[in-house]
Amino acid sequence: MQLSDHLSAENVVLDLAAASKRELIIKLSDLASKRSGAEASAISAALTGRENLGSTGIGQGIAIPHAIIDGVADCLCLFVRLAKPLDFEAVDEVPVDIVVLLLSPAVDQKQNLNLLSCIARRLRNDNVTEAIRSAKTPEEAYILLTQA
Repeated sequence: MQLSDHLSAENVVLDLAAASKRELIIKLSDLASKRSGAEASAISAALTGRENLGSTGIGQGIAIPHAIIDGVADCLCLFVRLAKPLDFEAVDEVPVDIVVLLLSPAVDQKQNLNLLSCIARRLRNDNVTEAIRSAKTPEEAYILLTQA
């Protein structure tokens, strides 16, 4: 599985401003709604419910909020680099500045897990994450994320 199968260059957003985790979830839900057709309120509720189980902040300034959404035909992936790091209650307590949102249909849990794993592996590469943090354009960040 390739990240480029589920992440398009149009779904890369750089320097998004958010003052809190809650505000970020609302902004991510709005963006995802426009791209998926699912209701923003349903996305926000699902993401908040998942975060209530435990933070999806995986450490090193990275979070991968994810949820199963009824009505989504295929996995939707959004990459966001925040303008300013924010507290995401990550496992290592480091503020988050790199966020990858993953929404998945209920019908294919295996694909969801595979894609989560693919995203985590790519972002665990320190050279990749540092280059993404310095990327000047969404296209540059997209290439860094998806190159083999």
